[in-house]
Amino acid sequence: MNLDLVPLWAAILSLAVLMYVLLDGFDLGVGILFALRRNEHDRDLMVGSVAPIWDFNETWLILGGGGLLAVFPLAFAVIMPAVYFPILVMLLGLIFRGVAFEFRDAPGAKKSVWNAAFAYGSLVATYAQGVVLGNFIMGFPVSGRAFSGTSWDWIAPFPLLTGLGLVVGYMLLGATWLYMKTQGDLQQWARDKARWCLFGILLFIVMISVWTPLKDARIAERWFSMPNLFFFAPVPILTAAIAWLLWDSLRRGREVLPFLCAMGLFFLAYTGLIISLWPYVAPPSITLWDAATAPISQQFLIIGTMFLLPVILLYVFWSYWVFRGKVRSDIGYHH
Repeated sequence: MNLDLVPLWAAILSLAVLMYVLLDGFDLGVGILFALRRNEHDRDLMVGSVAPIWDFNETWLILGGGGLLAVFPLAFAVIMPAVYFPILVMLLGLIFRGVAFEFRDAPGAKKSVWNAAFAYGSLVATYAQGVVLGNFIMGFPVSGRAFSGTSWDWIAPFPLLTGLGLVVGYMLLGATWLYMKTQGDLQQWARDKARWCLFGILLFIVMISVWTPLKDARIAERWFSMPNLFFFAPVPILTAAIAWLLWDSLRRGREVLPFLCAMGLFFLAYTGLIISLWPYVAPPSITLWDAATAPISQQFLIIGTMFLLPVILLYVFWSYWVFRGKVRSDIGYHH
């Protein structure tokens, strides 16, 4: 008898995407904020706060993308042609940003060039991810079992809006991270930026939450029919409560709580996305079960993943423990 592993694989890939957004989200946010801070000493501290951890934060992107290809190949075949150019731009941004970590402090390097690569690589990669997200929510035209749209369908108002929303969201994660990891003027600067970004991300959450059900009757039915309305009401209520807690914790000078609240806002937005799109992996027509590979292949892949996943989680938690505390200019990535 074959076990239905599709829900388990859906949970694993959902975890990989969520962990990537939360972890690489704040270090991309630091990169975007980097462009707004001109003091070179503070810039070094900003880079130093994420330099030891940025690369393994991206491990989750590899797990999510690789898992989608291996377990849901039909979804991969439909999604990739639709978002090929945003994915290409994202990878170029991540490459420039990653190289900048190593080269900006190299002897003889032109630091201003690598500073720009770090800041704009972060911005471009984040915006491209937001465009991919918007395209995913918007859905993919499918004829038979193949993508029937064009590689330019992502140039539409909704994906372009979600791109801006993710930039502001990652800036909120980055600002609260810097508020937790730094001191003095840089810390107060990060607190001011976090306040502005909180207003911005709430505005985008409202716009996307209104726009999505208006354009898709199925999503509207999912959220506003009875008794779903009562079951899903905690998501917007908790979002408002955590937003208030984030604002209040910044006002009271709490250093860790704002970052946790920012992550909480992303977790709730992600929960709302899953509620809206379940069980589709390439909405609005291809479900997880439609796209899944053969059960024997799923069983083979799950064996390796059950060993790999605990190692990644242990590595992440251990690394954050090692690099805990405030970032200092005399103890950094290259010292």
